[in-house]
Amino acid sequence: MNGFMDKLAEKIMPLANKLGQNRYLTVLRDAFMLSFPLTMFGSIVVVINNLPFFNDATKGILGDLFGNGQNATMSIMSVFVTFGIGYYLSESYEVEGIFGGAVSFASFLILTPFAMTLENGEKISGILSLDRLGAKGMFIGMIAAFLAAEIYCRVTKRGWQIKMPDGVPPAVTKSFAALIPAVLTLTVFLIVNAIMTGVFHANLHDVIYEVIQKPLTGLGSSLPATLLALFLVQFLWFFGLHGQIIVNSVMDPIWNTLMLDNLEAYKAGNPLPHIISKPFMETFTVGLGGSGMTLAVVILMAFVLKKKQYRDVGRLALAPGIFNVNEPAIFGLPIVLNATILIPWVLAPLVVTTINYLVMAAGIVPPPTGVSVPWTVPIVASGILATNSWLGGALQILDFIIVGFIWYPFLRILDRQPSYDIEQ
Repeated sequence: MNGFMDKLAEKIMPLANKLGQNRYLTVLRDAFMLSFPLTMFGSIVVVINNLPFFNDATKGILGDLFGNGQNATMSIMSVFVTFGIGYYLSESYEVEGIFGGAVSFASFLILTPFAMTLENGEKISGILSLDRLGAKGMFIGMIAAFLAAEIYCRVTKRGWQIKMPDGVPPAVTKSFAALIPAVLTLTVFLIVNAIMTGVFHANLHDVIYEVIQKPLTGLGSSLPATLLALFLVQFLWFFGLHGQIIVNSVMDPIWNTLMLDNLEAYKAGNPLPHIISKPFMETFTVGLGGSGMTLAVVILMAFVLKKKQYRDVGRLALAPGIFNVNEPAIFGLPIVLNATILIPWVLAPLVVTTINYLVMAAGIVPPPTGVSVPWTVPIVASGILATNSWLGGALQILDFIIVGFIWYPFLRILDRQPSYDIEQ
């Protein structure tokens, strides 16, 4: 068995390392993290405005008073992501990041349709719908930001810049240096938008949304795709690779878009369109003790197993595990390359996620509303916040028990294995 694992590791680890170090996946991860504090603020506002013991009238008043807290953060998440992509990709090429971010964001806006309205019988342009800056604009925003930053950086690297003499303030020097690359980049996007609008009588927002975004989010919101992503996370962690960073770099754009869709429906009082979303993955997988849902495992180790080795690791890992940090368990048990516990390590998240999906699909427990709950929020509290219902917390308790039942026989096997150098 160990020989097989070693050979498998030799094949898997180089590929996983390449994915983890990929420039574009790293930039995408960092861009989403840029928006994290802002979306957290927006989520807190949404939670407060929609506390379950408020009546509809109170919720309406709070929405009028404090709704901009969400409108200016979560509802325009594509703004922060496009700027972040331009910034971090430019930095990766050793080009001034702030200008790369600004050019990427402006390129996205050039491709964004501005609505027309009538005032006193005259057409007025310049009205930008929030959905274009939120869920609906996420994928066109990412594509535009990457392309714009690439063009900007390549033009800059070629030396097509206006160089100012010594003694000119650095801010002025940098602005003039960015002028030609920025103008050329924005011109490309302006021409593309003109062709789409004038020749095809369409806009890239709607084209990308229908051709790319809707199929991908439809696939990403399905149970099979979610289980595959979870399997890969667990499988990579088994070999000591941070599975979440690698897999989430690919899946986060889809899960975050689904989150924003749910949030817009929740605000409007409509049925939530998706079960799977970023809050679902954070609350009902990572939110049960970290990757692999190991809070139940840590408690079993600390208070049920007999070997001092496992008891010590369990008690050491208990405090971090409550806040869903489980590296002490992963490397202290260890879970990494431990063939005895490969089955529960992979199986438990798949079983629990399937149960959660089916329970929510049946309407027994409401799916997450789209509120972004920090992954460090402890069990029960995170479930209640994510679903705006005590049933979310109750479901997490059920998940905790199921994980414990799956792991217990394998932990007992570990506990009974002979040990020669550790006091029992």
